[in-house]
Amino acid sequence: MSGLDRMFIRTPEQEARFSLIGELADSFAEGAHAADIDNGFAYAHIDALRKAGYHTYTVPAEWGGLDISLYEFVLLQERLAQGDASIALAMGWHLGVLFDLNEKRPWKQDVFADLCRDVVKRGALVNRAATEAASGSPARGGKPRTTAERLPGGGYRLNGRKTFTTLSPVLDYFIVTAVLDNTEAEFLVPRETAGLSIDPTWQMVGMRGTASHDLVLDGAIVPQEALVYSAEKAYHQAPNPYLLHIPACYLGIALAARKEALKFARSYQPNSLPHPILYAPNVGQQLGQIDLELSAARHYLYAVAARWDELRGRPEAASLVSELAAVKVFAIRTALSVVDKAMRIVGAHSLALSNPLQRHYRDVRFGLHNPPMEDMVIAQLGKRAVQEAEQAD
Repeated sequence: MSGLDRMFIRTPEQEARFSLIGELADSFAEGAHAADIDNGFAYAHIDALRKAGYHTYTVPAEWGGLDISLYEFVLLQERLAQGDASIALAMGWHLGVLFDLNEKRPWKQDVFADLCRDVVKRGALVNRAATEAASGSPARGGKPRTTAERLPGGGYRLNGRKTFTTLSPVLDYFIVTAVLDNTEAEFLVPRETAGLSIDPTWQMVGMRGTASHDLVLDGAIVPQEALVYSAEKAYHQAPNPYLLHIPACYLGIALAARKEALKFARSYQPNSLPHPILYAPNVGQQLGQIDLELSAARHYLYAVAARWDELRGRPEAASLVSELAAVKVFAIRTALSVVDKAMRIVGAHSLALSNPLQRHYRDVRFGLHNPPMEDMVIAQLGKRAVQEAEQAD
C-alpha cells in the first residue's frame, strides 16, 4: 500500500476498516478483469463485501450499522475502486441510498428501520430505479413514465421500465419512482414481487461489471405499505452529499492506473536504454504531472467531505452545494487526464486486452455520464459568480 493510499486516514478506526477494504480490493483485481471480459458480474466480490459487513457501513448505528461519516465513505470507496471499479460504483449506490435516507429521513421511521435491519441481518441490498430511456436522467429533470395504479382492494399496480439499474443481479429491493395521481411517488419493491423482472440489456464498453440492466415492471402488484414517499418535489433532488462516492470511485481508477504505470516503468527496459524507463526524464515528467493532478483533486474531495461532516445538520451546510458538485467535475477531469498519461507511459502495451489500463481507460469515461452533469455544474458555478458580482458594493 503506497503513501498516497494512506495519506487521508485520520483515525485508528478508519485505519482498520481501510486495511480490510484494501485487502479485499487487491484480491478483486483478477475477478474484475474476468467480469469485464465476459460482460459478467463478480458475485464473489459482493459476497466478500457482505461477509466483511461493508454493506452496513452507512446504516444508522441505532439499527446495527456503523453510520460512517461522508469522509470515511469517500475514503473507502476510493480504495475499493482501485481493485474493482464496477463493484465499487455499484456498492456506492447501495451505501449512498442508505446514507441519503438517513440524512433526510423522508420515509416513515418504521419503514426505514425495517429496511436497515434487513440490510444488517440478512445482507439485503437496495438501489433506486429512477432513470428511464424516454425521460432521460432525473438529474436533468426527467419525469418518470412508470405508472402506479390504485387498486380497489388496496395496493398498487406498477407498469414501466427502468434503465441503469445498477447491482440488478443481487438487489433485494428496488426504490421505484412512478407517477401516482399526477404526483411523483416512490415505492419500495421487493425482488420477489410478481411481475418484476430483469432484462439483461447492459452492453457497454465500460463499467461492464456493474450489471446495470433494465428493471421491468409488468403489472407488478405491491401492497399499500410499498408506497414510501409522495410529494411534488422528489427529496432526492435536494443536495446529495453522498454522490461524492462517484468522484471517489473515479479517482480510485486513476490511482490504479498510476500503479500500473509505475509497475511497467520499473520493469520495462528497451535495449536502447541502460536502465528501465522509470528513470527516463520524459517518464519522470509524466509521473510528476500525474501526482500533481491527483494531489489537487484528492485534497479537494476530502476537504469538501470533511467540511460537510463538520456542518452536517446545520443551515450553513447549504453553502457547500456548489462545491459538492464541483468536486465531481474536477475529479473526473483529473481521472481522465491521469489515465491518459499512464497509458502514454506504458505505450501500446496499455491497449492489450490483458492489460488493466485499457479497462481503466474505458471505465473512467463513464464518470462523464454520472450525476451531476458537467455542463449543469459549470452553469451553477457561473451563476454563483454573477450573483456575487451583483451583490458587490
